[in-house]
Amino acid sequence: MGRSTFDSKGKREALPERMVSFFGPDGILSMSGGFEFRPQQQDMAKLVSEALTSSSSLIVEAGTGVGKSLAYLAPSVNFALENDRKAVISTHTINLQEQLVDKDLPLLSKLSENGFSVVLMKGRGNYLCPRRLRISLSNGSDLFDIDDLDELDAIRDWAEDTHDGTLSDMDFEPSMRVWSQVCSESHLCTPRTCGHDSTCFYQATRKQAVMADVVVINHTLLFTMMGANDGSDDIGEGFIFPEDFLIIDEAHTLENVAAKQLGLRVSRAGIRFDLNRLYDVKRKRGMFQTIRHADGVHCVTELNDAVSNFFGSVESSCEFNSWGNEYRVRRSAFVEDTLSEYFLEVEKNISIASEKVTNDSNRNEILELGRRMKEWRISINEFLEQSLDGHVYWVERSKGSGDNIVLNSAPSDVSDELNNLFFTKNNACVLTSATLSVGENKEPMGYFKNRVGAESVNSVRIGSPFDYEKQMRVYLVKSIQDPRSDGYEADLTRWIEHFVSKSKGRAFVLFTSYKLMNSVALKMDVKIKNMGYKLLVQGKKMPRNKLLNAFRQDSSSVLFGTDSFWAGVDVPGDALSNVIVTRLPFAVPDHPLTASRLEAIEASGGNSFLEYTVPEAILKLRQGVGRLIRSSSDQGIVVVLDNRILLKQYGKAFIRALPNAPIEIVED
Repeated sequence: MGRSTFDSKGKREALPERMVSFFGPDGILSMSGGFEFRPQQQDMAKLVSEALTSSSSLIVEAGTGVGKSLAYLAPSVNFALENDRKAVISTHTINLQEQLVDKDLPLLSKLSENGFSVVLMKGRGNYLCPRRLRISLSNGSDLFDIDDLDELDAIRDWAEDTHDGTLSDMDFEPSMRVWSQVCSESHLCTPRTCGHDSTCFYQATRKQAVMADVVVINHTLLFTMMGANDGSDDIGEGFIFPEDFLIIDEAHTLENVAAKQLGLRVSRAGIRFDLNRLYDVKRKRGMFQTIRHADGVHCVTELNDAVSNFFGSVESSCEFNSWGNEYRVRRSAFVEDTLSEYFLEVEKNISIASEKVTNDSNRNEILELGRRMKEWRISINEFLEQSLDGHVYWVERSKGSGDNIVLNSAPSDVSDELNNLFFTKNNACVLTSATLSVGENKEPMGYFKNRVGAESVNSVRIGSPFDYEKQMRVYLVKSIQDPRSDGYEADLTRWIEHFVSKSKGRAFVLFTSYKLMNSVALKMDVKIKNMGYKLLVQGKKMPRNKLLNAFRQDSSSVLFGTDSFWAGVDVPGDALSNVIVTRLPFAVPDHPLTASRLEAIEASGGNSFLEYTVPEAILKLRQGVGRLIRSSSDQGIVVVLDNRILLKQYGKAFIRALPNAPIEIVED
């Protein structure tokens, strides 16, 4: 027998009908402050209810302003409570997680008859493991130098008062070297080792999640817990837990997150980090020092040298592309495996040392590092042998001052895997986002459905309640040079100046490359200041959230941003009145993963430009344009400074994807 929810008197009605009433002009939600009746929200809630009650899958594109989070949360909470089920809500961004946990779910809880339980679950590496903290404190100077010990003491003090034991609850940022020794790890912080410890934050959260009505996670953790990544003990029945159902918000990111999670990543820095936990040559500290294992110290030193030589050989064998950061590896054994023998020697020494260690905690720590050494060795072998079917392989060189080389592989096509994970079970799975469709054809979401293996899933588009004809105006500049021509940059600065002046600052200028952004910023810095506006540029020693706060607080500022500012940024009100798109956001065609997807389409007889490049760019353009109007009172302009939208045949598809706002073509 399920528990009562928002309206026990109406339980005789089916859930879809009750949700129509709940979101109606005089429904229960109308009793909350700031309520605004939105028929689109009501429609979405009814559709989600129907999917849940029929244990079927659903894809919903909900335009900005629909209020989609409440539209899926209210029926999800009702269905979970009344049927003794668990709602798992997965998001891509922290901002949306915070909105759900701090705002939307508490609102619904106040409106419900008896409330309900919610758990925000993060990746286990975010949680302090008190047992590992005690071990680290007892090992002291064998593992840590003076600065590290001070940091360890600070973590100990914080642990006594922390609310949830996660990094986000800290008022300081610990070094990864120290945090890695005290955080929860899958084979060290388990129900067996820490489950009876009432102070273990991860195990406590895990137990709470098992009992909770609603669990909020991110997409990366979703794949991990479904067993698509590490096969750890987090895997449950159903999707994650017994009798759960799944809501995936920000679903437009699902394909790329899946490709990352289903592939492999081997970094020089990552291997060195784990080796330093065994023995840090410079600091003369580590687990082998703690247990006084001299042979282990020697073989770690040798492996460290071998790692330097191996990745040096990898780097010298790569002809990095024009962007300078990726090189696709098309043949197996493109360099010799000179590491396996050294890894095996370290693994052997770990095995020998573990038998001599009498302290169980230290034994477990060193065995965990042995498992990591084996994982590194196997992953390197898989990369060199190119043994994973359907995967693309590439080497990545870190940007900036970092000295890192990374071996990557990812599946070119994740549709079959996603279909098996999400759409073959007799269980409800709802995917939603504001940007999933790419046109007005018979199946506008066909592209997205094909990419995520959801061809047979019912899909619905719900438009925005905003009046774009009154709230937005679009300028398409025809009299600007082609973005691929030499004179484009000079033209670009002139038009940016013109439209920034038109909106009196208050503008996002969205770029597709750091190089162009920085070059234009250099040319326009003084010019924008002389206009009386403040120029903020992404990557100039200011974190993204601080950059956004600075933009919100200064009503005359202009922000230059690249990739991360095209989506997931919310600046309602007068602070943002102008979004300038410098180029149509076509993906870089020579990134190995993108190139492999294009090749697969061509190999099957398709047109990769029209079937992949254009749809991806349309989705990104819609996300960028979507930054402008975030409430019914917002007004502003969108400017596209790429004349291909008017001069190329494919440009019509981009124009059709824009909101239904007045369009002005600028020809001079």
